[in-house]
Amino acid sequence: MSPSKSRAKPSGTDQLADSGAMIDLQVMSGTMGPDVIDVRKLYAETGKFTYDPGFTSTASCESSITFIDGEEGTLLHRGYTIEELTEHGSFMETCHLLLFGELPSKSEMLEFEHDITMHTMLHEQLYNFFKGFRRDAHPMAIMCGVVGALSAFYHDSTDITDEHQRKIACYRMIAKMPTIAAMAFKYHIGQPFIYPRNDLRYADNFLRMCFAVPAENWVNRPALSHAMDKIFILHADHEQNASTSTVRLAGSSGANPFACIAAGIACLWGPAHGGANEAALSMLAEIGSVDRIPEYIAKAKDKDDPFRLMGFGHRVYKNYDPRARVMQASCHEVLEEVGVKNDPLLQVAIELERIALEDDYFAEKKLFPNIDFYSGITLKAMGFPTSMFTVLFAVARTVGWIAQWREMIEDPHQKIGRPRQLYTGEPPRAYVPIDKR
Repeated sequence: MSPSKSRAKPSGTDQLADSGAMIDLQVMSGTMGPDVIDVRKLYAETGKFTYDPGFTSTASCESSITFIDGEEGTLLHRGYTIEELTEHGSFMETCHLLLFGELPSKSEMLEFEHDITMHTMLHEQLYNFFKGFRRDAHPMAIMCGVVGALSAFYHDSTDITDEHQRKIACYRMIAKMPTIAAMAFKYHIGQPFIYPRNDLRYADNFLRMCFAVPAENWVNRPALSHAMDKIFILHADHEQNASTSTVRLAGSSGANPFACIAAGIACLWGPAHGGANEAALSMLAEIGSVDRIPEYIAKAKDKDDPFRLMGFGHRVYKNYDPRARVMQASCHEVLEEVGVKNDPLLQVAIELERIALEDDYFAEKKLFPNIDFYSGITLKAMGFPTSMFTVLFAVARTVGWIAQWREMIEDPHQKIGRPRQLYTGEPPRAYVPIDKR
């Protein structure tokens, strides 16, 4: 894992007027996407900052991992479309691609899968750690605590200056997250923990740890494992979203990788980020039947009504979310496998999608279905409660977080994150003793 080299190229200069003077700012070009204006010297030369709430117009880093074109509805991992990766590849292939930049050869794939499998077990003392949580604790709360505690158990992979330790930390996070997630699920529902098995593949192992019980033999259902693998691929990475930016910001201070991933999990827990599929499922249940859709369409259009269509629109995508089409197909496959005929939620989802896509109001506002629109139905049909939806998101996104963290650590231009502010508080004033206030 050699240090990354800058691929961005200067493509000219832009000028900024400051009190009548013109300041030249370098314009940089990446492989794809908009050019960026390099404002790193702005404060030194003008004494001024930029103001960009939410960083919606700011490139916070240079990355070669994931590219999104929201206008075109494109998602690329290292140059490969998400459609190709889900149709032809596996989650383990995608993990290798995100970490190392290339799809693995057959021998590389076998070695990588073996190395990940050999790290799926948890330190035995961690099993006692779970008992410190209440039985009704939310699985995401358990995930935050347990992942953060990993640094207390695996001291040999917390030195971020050691390339080998960074690699081991990457492997451990990818391997152990499904085990931790399954244990959080089992603890939440009051069932005994199921240990991982080295003869099973990633998705199979995870489903077995979630749904097997000691009282009977677990039966593998290839259709569900295939769908689970696709779901993991679809959520593996999504550029500089809130949780990924959180991981990078935490990592910029030199924090160990386990602490950084725990920070990412905490951010993902927010309903505006990882909880969106649960909100979409709740909305479909509220609508209830196809004949009530026009009523809710009217409510969505009414600017004075607080109701919003969940699962439509995206912060980045201004076109159809490319992941949504793959998720829709997987949804049908899962419902057919588990024997759900004429599922009312799916009927509402399909009709709602059809009406919304044909309605000029939604087209003008670019409110297209996103991945959350179908993922909630799919996970529910597989047997997961809504409390586990964000946990599954975290399992998949771990590889993206850890790849982004590693890239940041090896970036020679990276500095500790320190956003600036526009101060609007009180100017300097004299302290008044308490007996005179």
